Amino acid sequence: MDLITLAEVTGNLNLGAIGYGLAAIGPGIGVGIIFGKAIEATARQPELGGRIQTLMWLGFGLVEFLALLGFISGFVFR
Repeated sequence: MDLITLAEVTGNLNLGAIGYGLAAIGPGIGVGIIFGKAIEATARQPELGGRIQTLMWLGFGLVEFLALLGFISGFVFR
């Protein structure tokens, strides 16, 4: 093997990894918005803190499901 062959980068672009990277942007932003708004709502009405926290965790679970769906679809639609 010569020096040119050793320096050459071979392989294909893994589109699943790029797809998951793009799919992780949305849930990342969503989680930040969910927790920020939950803190804001609790500061405005502290007596509803427990109810707000329950709804916050429900929303967090749904957003993380979207992240997992993006991860799985990167492997399935390959």
